[in-house]
Amino acid sequence: MRQRGRDGGGGREGARRFVRALPALLIAGGVAYDLSTPPRFTAAPLFAAAPLVAAPLFAVWATLLSGSFAVLAVLFLHIGNGTLGEVQALTEILTVVVVAALALLINRVVRRSGERLASARVIAETAQRAVLPTPAERIGGLQVAARYEAAQEDAFIGGDLFAVQDTPYGVRLVVGDVRGKGLGAVEAVAVVIGAFREAAEQESSLEGVAQRLERALAREGTRRDGLDAFEGFTTAVLAEVVRGEAVVRVVDRGHPEPLMLYADGSVALLEQVEPALPLGMAELGAWPDRAFEVPFPAGATLLLYTDGLSEARDAAGVFYDPVARLSGRLFPGPDALLDALVSDVRRYTGGGATDDLALLAVSRPAEGQPERRRTMPVVP
Repeated sequence: MRQRGRDGGGGREGARRFVRALPALLIAGGVAYDLSTPPRFTAAPLFAAAPLVAAPLFAVWATLLSGSFAVLAVLFLHIGNGTLGEVQALTEILTVVVVAALALLINRVVRRSGERLASARVIAETAQRAVLPTPAERIGGLQVAARYEAAQEDAFIGGDLFAVQDTPYGVRLVVGDVRGKGLGAVEAVAVVIGAFREAAEQESSLEGVAQRLERALAREGTRRDGLDAFEGFTTAVLAEVVRGEAVVRVVDRGHPEPLMLYADGSVALLEQVEPALPLGMAELGAWPDRAFEVPFPAGATLLLYTDGLSEARDAAGVFYDPVARLSGRLFPGPDALLDALVSDVRRYTGGGATDDLALLAVSRPAEGQPERRRTMPVVP
């Protein structure tokens, strides 16, 4: 599988080199065609194509150089053929000059668009860092890692969220998925994370934190004249690792179930016995939040994720099964786990993911284990 990846990368690099060499190849091909055919045959289309190919790929000076060489090639070939004074020759030269000028204009438009896109990308990345800051590698004695993978290239912000907070009640975590995309989803993410960080410090129970998030979304929806205008609902799973206790408490509000990866390679799905509605849907019914508790032994890793993982599909439309894919595998730490998981999802979907993916992994180190295990991962 790795060999195929290397071959694919080499093929893409070869294609890029060919495209970059294409303006020069077109001019060289035009010269060769003109020299090997009678004067009535023309290679003007090849010369005109060279600066047009260069325009979106190269800087302005390279585009100007391609156009200049194309014009000079046509000019000298007609001089060599003794046809410079003919109407056809003048028409061909004028055509290549006009196309070269248009190529410079196209280059300018492309550069400006690229600058705007780069600016938008920087703004999006900055907004993402502000809304979803990367958690510290070690919080409350736990090893922590997080990832955000956008489904579309150059799309940095979506409705997935995660946060980790060290509180007087233990380390509390949330992973969620806001319905919708765009600025509305980003605003909802900011509200949920802001409410979580405040509630995590103040509420003595995990159920209380969930209720505070519910009220925050309802309050924001009312302020915006209706909850539907504020993205509607948010699925979320909250977890709490209490200091001195080898357990984790979980509240699931309509979100994909977390996983517990144990030191022996086994994987358990942490299913809530009494499912609850997502946040923001309290008007449909009152389901009291009830946290459930599962062991969290030393050497184990808790994995929280969004449906970008559980609903990823292969070419045949089969859903990705994280339990089956991770069973029997050992990882040096949460960073290695998330790196392997992201790579595996990309291979499984063929790079065609349709939803954003947020991952949060928290490991409880075994006694005497260094902060970063140096053992090699064992894979099937």
